[in-house]
Amino acid sequence: MRSSVYLGIALGGGAGSAIRYWLSEAFNLGGLLPYGTLFANLAGCFLLSFLYQKFLVSALSKTIQKAVTTGFVGSLTTFSTYSVESVRLFEEHLFTGVVYIMLSLVGGLAMTWMGFKVGGGK
Repeated sequence: MRSSVYLGIALGGGAGSAIRYWLSEAFNLGGLLPYGTLFANLAGCFLLSFLYQKFLVSALSKTIQKAVTTGFVGSLTTFSTYSVESVRLFEEHLFTGVVYIMLSLVGGLAMTWMGFKVGGGK
């Protein structure tokens, strides 16, 4: 990959992570749910899937496409990438999509629990 692609991803990633932090602060409403994270994840799912479709027929350079998708949306939320990949797998092969979702969900929760335990949590 060219260095301009990496630079674009880094710049997009910086903007996406700053927006994610702003959302978590702006939507810190208290209560049971982390509303800022929820909003970022849901908005990122829509945005990435929308851009995925548009970029299939776009004349924009791969550098710009990667800066926006991998950089900006990817740092805004990795949940959007997971969701787009899951839907694509469902479309290609239902069983593979189900396996991917289950492995991601159960594996992610198990690794999070292990990280807490290894890190000294209760």
